[in-house]
Amino acid sequence: MAVAPLTADELAQKALEKKRKAARLRLLNDFEYYAPRILKIRTKTGETLPFKLNRAQRQFFEQILDQWQKTGRVRVVVLKARQMGLSTLWGAFMFWWTTQHKGQKAMVITHKTDSTKALFDMTKRFYDSIEPGHPCKPSSGASSVRELKFDILDSGYMVGTAGSDTVGRGETLQLVHASELGLWPKGKAADILNGLLQAVPKNDDTFVAIESTARGTSGPFYEYWQGARLDPLDPEGNGFIQVFLPWFIQDEYCEEPIEGFTRTLDEEELAEKHGLSDGQLMWRRRKVAADGLDLFKQEYPSNAMEAFLTSGRPVFNLEKLHERLAVCPNIIHRLGLQLGPKPEFMPDPRGELLVYREHNPAESYTIGSDVAEGIPGARKSNGEFEGDYTVAQVFDSRKRQVAVWRGHVDPDFWATTVYHLGLYYNDALLAVEVNNQGILPNTRLEKDFDYPNLYRRLQYDKMRDEEVAKVGFKTDQISKPLIISELRAAIRDGTIELNDQKTIQELMTFVVNPNTGGMEAEYGSHDDTVMALAITNHIHEGRFDPIEVPEDSYFGSI
Repeated sequence: MAVAPLTADELAQKALEKKRKAARLRLLNDFEYYAPRILKIRTKTGETLPFKLNRAQRQFFEQILDQWQKTGRVRVVVLKARQMGLSTLWGAFMFWWTTQHKGQKAMVITHKTDSTKALFDMTKRFYDSIEPGHPCKPSSGASSVRELKFDILDSGYMVGTAGSDTVGRGETLQLVHASELGLWPKGKAADILNGLLQAVPKNDDTFVAIESTARGTSGPFYEYWQGARLDPLDPEGNGFIQVFLPWFIQDEYCEEPIEGFTRTLDEEELAEKHGLSDGQLMWRRRKVAADGLDLFKQEYPSNAMEAFLTSGRPVFNLEKLHERLAVCPNIIHRLGLQLGPKPEFMPDPRGELLVYREHNPAESYTIGSDVAEGIPGARKSNGEFEGDYTVAQVFDSRKRQVAVWRGHVDPDFWATTVYHLGLYYNDALLAVEVNNQGILPNTRLEKDFDYPNLYRRLQYDKMRDEEVAKVGFKTDQISKPLIISELRAAIRDGTIELNDQKTIQELMTFVVNPNTGGMEAEYGSHDDTVMALAITNHIHEGRFDPIEVPEDSYFGSI
């Protein structure tokens, strides 16, 4: 039986249906096609408009798309200037994925309640602005002020505020957004982030974005940034890629220059380096005048390191420290104290003494030590222990950091260890902090071991009405600012040579406490190497640089 040919209307209807299916398939698989056709956002001017990616958002999306194609998943750490719309982009991406795929759960964690509500309201607006009956609008089940549920898909979108110990616990998540991680509560940030990341399986089509403006060189955001790489396939990385977005890629950060606008030398250099226009420089000049240069660099950085080096309240010169960190030498020996009839430092893969310069029997050395209780405490997510470390810093006569001992040891046994360390370094001038846990090591060094070259301070004796020499360095409200100021000057002026990466990292996280005005390690960091370094620098008799004598001189010929 012959089949009647399709009429013109039927052919048109069939072609239309084919076109609709192709469009629906593209909406399902192509986020850039989906966003401006389905999603609406509220702009800074209060208008509600289709979501079209700006320059910064497009650059961000291209980088995560590249990682997704290469690895099957997205793990990204984003350092950015303010108000570039990246939270909007990632929120839109999460909404697209959870509303177009089955069994997907997304979670957003922000640093404060207002931000949490704003991101949830944005996502709710995405859903409400889609017309009822549209194939891209899934059925919505019982939702709440912090969760959208798409019942038929068995998918959902949740928000939370950092500070709750239960955030993300017990969930299996396919998408996570850790927003402004640098501003999360310092005491809980690492644990909350770790819980979130544990909730994301290591499967294809899973997505994690960690983003923030810089907030100093410590904490989980800085650690993840440092561990991330530009290449998603780099085996040395932590699995995350770095995405940095400078302020000048945002088109709106520009304004009409004033009449007679003339570039300063700094502005000319910036313009040449980054290709900036007078309009961009004018906008920058206005912001710097309002907020100051350091705050501008923190909130609107031109490069990643600029953002970190100008954030927080660091005590030491971060640019100098970062320069030195980049050229630190490798450890040449790792030694541990081997006890026996003749105790000595021997090669040990787990030894606490890291050596950066060969021992010279003709050198004069100086050792300063900060003593801890000896209890390691729990191990943190970055591999460090919560408990303080006992540290000894070793300088040669030219104030070069030749070795560092860092570990956990009981105070009484530290006397044994540092005694042999001093002997090994040619009877080095030795100062052990005498506060608290340092009392016992100092007593043993003086009375039990009779160490030949102990540092002694002058202290007024009321009973004898005279100054007497006391063993050890005493840190108090007068001496601490003094030795920290001396160390700050030495780093700034380049009169010491730092070789130990851990020491430099602790110097970078040694800050002014904004509440007390005191100088201490940033929350979650240590300062044991810093205090030992400051003591060593203080007691050192002064940098000695040998005079180079030409071979053809009178003295060189002797």
